[in-house]
Amino acid sequence: MSELAKKKCKPCEGGVPAYSAEQARNMLQGLKGWILEDGRLVKVYPFANYHHTMAFVNALAWISHREDHHPDLEVGYNKCRVTYWTHAVDGLSENDFICAAKCDALSEL
Repeated sequence: MSELAKKKCKPCEGGVPAYSAEQARNMLQGLKGWILEDGRLVKVYPFANYHHTMAFVNALAWISHREDHHPDLEVGYNKCRVTYWTHAVDGLSENDFICAAKCDALSEL
């Protein structure tokens, strides 16, 4: 598990700046397969079937609840597109990268 995945999200109520494009690119280096798209952190996870896709989605929902940081999910038969973005800062924050790393750790189980 990456060091990022071991961290806990911190409450974010705004008042702090979003990561700059350079900061986001630097943080992206610690993640595998994630991209920056329109200022958001995005990854598509492939699965063998709908059952595996939904198992991932349900486990991710539990992690998101525990971290109090929720992604946008686009679910298909054999894939799930995960998008992170911190609404309170109108951009990316460390929480997005922490949760992305937790998604990766979940997908490796």
